[in-house]
Amino acid sequence: CTSMVTTFDLDGQLFMALNGGPHFTPNPSISFYVVFSDQDELTRIWDVLIDGGKTLIKLDKYDWSEQYGWLQDRYNINWQFTLGDSAEVGQTVVPMMMFCGNSQNKAKPAMDFYTHLFPNSETVSEARYAHGQAQVDATIVHARMRLNGNLIMAMDSGVKQPFNFNEGVSFVIDCDTQDEIDYYWNKFTEKGEESMCGWCKDQFGVSWQIVPRILGALMTDPDKAPRVAKELFKMKKLDIDKLKSA
Repeated sequence: CTSMVTTFDLDGQLFMALNGGPHFTPNPSISFYVVFSDQDELTRIWDVLIDGGKTLIKLDKYDWSEQYGWLQDRYNINWQFTLGDSAEVGQTVVPMMMFCGNSQNKAKPAMDFYTHLFPNSETVSEARYAHGQAQVDATIVHARMRLNGNLIMAMDSGVKQPFNFNEGVSFVIDCDTQDEIDYYWNKFTEKGEESMCGWCKDQFGVSWQIVPRILGALMTDPDKAPRVAKELFKMKKLDIDKLKSA
């Protein structure tokens, strides 16, 4: 028996892994940025993740870091490692959005959209490309935003990329009420796209899952789970009352 959904915690950051088939492969448009204070720990974890994977940017000394590298692991998940002050960042694993392809040079408008959409949100820092530094239209070389307490990084790619955001990596919003689900769903799909089972894309192509917080409990109830799943697969935007009464 193979698990369809697995959740796990990486030093306080919750992840959900889905066996979704070969349709959507993760790519470097969304990576996970980790700041290490200890060189040995950085090297140890790099060596584990690079086994079966590939190097996108060599682990080495650069102008912006004593040690930095970008790899894609055996599962096509992308990681950026850098040596620095992990306490200053305040979050061990930070999602990084790279705006490229169809969303080239849209990091700044996306950050404005997200920080106005989510409560308790702000742009933390923003660094821009110097004139002539990028090979394509690009504004943000590195930025941080806090979305309802969660740190997320963003950048515009400095070169043309052969990929776009896709469903291979998405963000999950747990909602307590139907009003919350309606709010996020309507905001994202106003200029984005609806999909099935609570999935949607925003206007920048980033995928979101907007789900009721109670869904996990419903799907692990052996009596209710088959009926809940049957209702779930009929829905685009999720309806809490229909799922609870299934």
